Amino acid sequence: MSTAMIFVGLILSTILATASNSWLLAWLCLELNTLSILPFISKTKHPRAIEAATKYFLTQATASCLLLLAGTSNAWLTGTWDMTQMSNKLTSTTMLIALTMKMGTVPTHFWLPEVLQGSTLLTALLISTWQKIAPMSLLFIMSNNIQPTFTLTLGLLSTTFGGWGGMNQTQLRKMMAYSSIANMGWTVITLTHEPKASMINIFTYIILTTPTFLLMALTSTKTLQNMTTMWSTSPLATTTMALLLLSTAGLPPLTGFLPKLIIMNELVTQNLTLLATMTMMTSLLTLSFYLRTTYLTTLLNPPSSATSATKWRQKMIKNKTMILLPTATTSTFMMPALIP
Repeated sequence: MSTAMIFVGLILSTILATASNSWLLAWLCLELNTLSILPFISKTKHPRAIEAATKYFLTQATASCLLLLAGTSNAWLTGTWDMTQMSNKLTSTTMLIALTMKMGTVPTHFWLPEVLQGSTLLTALLISTWQKIAPMSLLFIMSNNIQPTFTLTLGLLSTTFGGWGGMNQTQLRKMMAYSSIANMGWTVITLTHEPKASMINIFTYIILTTPTFLLMALTSTKTLQNMTTMWSTSPLATTTMALLLLSTAGLPPLTGFLPKLIIMNELVTQNLTLLATMTMMTSLLTLSFYLRTTYLTTLLNPPSSATSATKWRQKMIKNKTMILLPTATTSTFMMPALIP
């Protein structure tokens, strides 16, 4: 019962923050959102989980302090808490830093890999997807008042550090965390020029990441070593996992390529061809570790070429698999077909 109430609070706080028009109400909803996710992070009672919950709380509390400072300063200068009245550069920049800290972009990204690694796969799914909706919606509302140079710099740094950070990872949750950082870079980089493209990118990422984490949880896969023997559990789920990873990396003609194409087109339209080229080059870093993971998933078939012993896993439940796989397959393939 208590878990259900906490989950309802998590959902309602995000909806209210998204629908609010006042910085004070948005701050209250984000605080409720933070307090609602903490029991899920620390539920396992493991030292790593407690550490992850502490890091998450401290980071989100710092971001909330910055958000309240920016909102209060803006209310003092303009006489209103209205989100659309952010004409002061200092307050809008402070608000941008606070919201990007909540989502995990460079340079305030260091908490995300550690928190995901200390959480369960389903909790990591919530942090990587649902927890980004409210801050991203607030950024969308104030996108007209954000300094373009600042967002372009944050976006390029996030795509670069996200790609480099995921190169050496053997833990899938940390790899997905750095992938999230890189994807947030793609989202932020075009926020001031074409905020709708940013929203398309973040929601496409959520659609692709959700079945990826669910498949990892369903097959008890947490490391690259586990991926080498995943084929023996369910070949169909393994193939779908590989396609989801490649789609998240932005490999055409899969779904993940569509928002990146839109963002590149917008950057070139704004005469930012050099920045567009640099961003595309950094996406190759993300593609490299996703290709490595895909190779371990689909091209190493035990027992002949496995690099590790087969991990004991629970028996796959066919009903769950049959529900999950069509959703994952649809999200991977069908969206490019919508392009006119």
